[in-house]
Amino acid sequence: MNRHYARIVAMQAMYESDFKSSDTGKEILLRQLKKIEQEDNKENFEFAKDLVEKASNSRNEIDKMIEQTAPEWPINQVAVIDRNIIRLAICELLNFETPPKVVINEAIELGKTFGSETSSKFINGVLGTVYRKSNRYQNEQPNTKSN
Repeated sequence: MNRHYARIVAMQAMYESDFKSSDTGKEILLRQLKKIEQEDNKENFEFAKDLVEKASNSRNEIDKMIEQTAPEWPINQVAVIDRNIIRLAICELLNFETPPKVVINEAIELGKTFGSETSSKFINGVLGTVYRKSNRYQNEQPNTKSN
């Protein structure tokens, strides 16, 4: 299992938990991961488990960030798949050492694969804003030479 696949499994667990309106994301994830041989790539198995656990535990705070970033979209009106992709990405942005561009790109790709036609744009907009407001943000201006 690679990191991309770990994110897919984590997203599926969060989606199922949210869809069922239960707080059993970690149990759902562990059930899904039983199909995968844990010894082959324990690091990515642990990554998926940690991601779901941290995202689930900070769900209320993450949802507030989403609502502040996209106030015209109350959290219960955001598509279930989109909000869970965003939840996981915000969690990864704020709690893991993954480069922000990688986190955002991975979330956009999940949106393109599993979401609607507009998911990737919505996800990109929300995550870009959350990232720019975070303490991890670094302004990447092109180098300009002054003569």
